[in-house]
Amino acid sequence: MKHTSKRVVVLGSTGSIGTQTLEVCRWRGYRVVGLAAGRNLELLAEQISEWRPEVVAADAAIAAELRQRFPGLRLAEMTEVAAWPADVVVGAIPGLAGLPGVRAAVQQGRRLALANKESMVAAGPLLWQEAQQSGAEIIPVDSEHSALFQSLVGEPFQAVAELILTASGGPFLWEPADLSRVTPEMALKHPRWKMGPKVTIDSSTLFNKGLEVLEAVQLFRLLIDQVKVLVHPQAYVHSMVRFQDGNLKAQLGPTDMRLAIQYALTYPERPPTPLRDAPIPERLEFFPPDLGRFPALALAYQAGRMGGLAPAVLNAADEVAVEAFLKGQIGYLEITRILEKVLQQTPKAPLSWENIYQADLEARRWAQAALKARARW
Repeated sequence: MKHTSKRVVVLGSTGSIGTQTLEVCRWRGYRVVGLAAGRNLELLAEQISEWRPEVVAADAAIAAELRQRFPGLRLAEMTEVAAWPADVVVGAIPGLAGLPGVRAAVQQGRRLALANKESMVAAGPLLWQEAQQSGAEIIPVDSEHSALFQSLVGEPFQAVAELILTASGGPFLWEPADLSRVTPEMALKHPRWKMGPKVTIDSSTLFNKGLEVLEAVQLFRLLIDQVKVLVHPQAYVHSMVRFQDGNLKAQLGPTDMRLAIQYALTYPERPPTPLRDAPIPERLEFFPPDLGRFPALALAYQAGRMGGLAPAVLNAADEVAVEAFLKGQIGYLEITRILEKVLQQTPKAPLSWENIYQADLEARRWAQAALKARARW
């Protein structure tokens, strides 16, 4: 079967989403013209050897070695790679570090396959303003948001009553009863997925689901109270849309990010994949999350209601708190306490590109101060 040779840029090519994106590009016969990565020299070198991209961005620590191995390689800043001529730019650099590349792709009017939820959480309205000016498309790659996007295709948007995201519940859905004794080793053992340390800890507290709620609010431009969460341990139904007439539309399927990635790259087409015959679970359960057990999810809703810079502040505080927990500097329950204390200090300044980065810096300082002061809590 002959494939259309799209030009693809992958930001975060050595991470989980990045490597899966490259696998989808192999399926489809696409041309990968740009790669951006961090310090994973050997994997990036393998990708350069295979794909022969036109431009690459990498951490300065490995730049000299890359030049030595690939004398004709064009090395550039991440934003230049993001703006490189392409049909699709996959934004998969995690955290606020991925925002400049996401913004550069949108400014160039590209189709952005967005896997960086923090960019939409912190700067959603600003990204949509620039997309409106440039004509860029933003198609989500997170499985839940891709499912919502697919469910809404062809539907009148004014008919949407609410969006429902599902959560597996993570490793601590039921046990242990006392979460104060949870160690990093315990929290890193997700029962269903293998992810990076930060996302795995966030999944255990359900803060990651809170970020997904905030992302959905900005992606689909709804009110915070129109986005709900249901715990669904089987993780087969990714999301649901409830319409004003009472009908529900659900998106089901195996939890394999390659499906969401391919959809973003090929939309509106649906070419076949090797995953089309995945088994269907015999039992599906849904129930509301326990916000007393998972207060980080409640804080995400609070930030969404506050609006403005609050989501960016909460995200920055979580990065500091999770890092401290992984280093053994604080206990598991102290993650949420730090988030709460930092969120209370959210500045009243309006949402702007400059203010996002300033609020991020200030929130990190406040979180560090909270770490030092926790003995007085």
